[in-house]
Amino acid sequence: MKHIAKKRFGQNFLTDQAIIASLIDAINPQPEEIIVEIGPGLGALTKPLLKIIKHLHVVEIDRDIVSWMQKEYANTAVTIHNVDALKFDFAKLVNNKSGENLRVVGNLPYNISTPILFHLLDNLAHITDMHFMLQKEVVERMVALPSTPAYGRLSVMLQYHLAMEYLIPVPPEAFEPAPKVESAFVGCLPYAAKPYVALDYKLFAKIVLAAFGQRRKTIRNTLKDFLSNEDFAKLNLNSQLRAENLSVKNFVDICNHIHSKL
Repeated sequence: MKHIAKKRFGQNFLTDQAIIASLIDAINPQPEEIIVEIGPGLGALTKPLLKIIKHLHVVEIDRDIVSWMQKEYANTAVTIHNVDALKFDFAKLVNNKSGENLRVVGNLPYNISTPILFHLLDNLAHITDMHFMLQKEVVERMVALPSTPAYGRLSVMLQYHLAMEYLIPVPPEAFEPAPKVESAFVGCLPYAAKPYVALDYKLFAKIVLAAFGQRRKTIRNTLKDFLSNEDFAKLNLNSQLRAENLSVKNFVDICNHIHSKL
């Protein structure tokens, strides 16, 4: 099949066989696991996964690729879900009685990678782990430490839920067509028990959003609707810091302090 990559779907097809083998090694799929692949494209991960596991779910929005897959994988154990990953209910793939969860993998479209990550956060109760190919810059933001240039809202929101590891850098020439950006493979493991628990998650999310809304300003300014000078003193927090200087624990402490006053 000669499929022309569609810009509106952010398509770049992985073709480097050595890198594909490295990604499969990193995923380490097991025969009985429930694995769902987002954006299978032309089967770079699909084919090697099917050599190992007994059944694979794929989520693909492109009808042309779905049509090709229906023929290519007609006699294989693939269930094709022709739907936007942002609207897909991952929980429906899990039999709650069995206690088995999903493993999610994929080469995420760069143009909607962050919304997909946030959508998956809503499904974490049904997910064992996740492995994704993403724009290198996004992966660097995901795993960034406080007080580094890449650290931001995405870092805090994901690190609240996930332990993450930058696994494999992937150059543009590993794809067809070659993207204009570097890529990387990242592993994400939901915490069995979160290190720090926000008593009001929606409030936590609002605080993080406000703090990074104007990241050059100090938290005394960005969080003025949440914290008074007295609050900063009780939290033993320097109000002259910027959002990028605060750890996940700092944000959780702020949230729980405000919640305790409600």
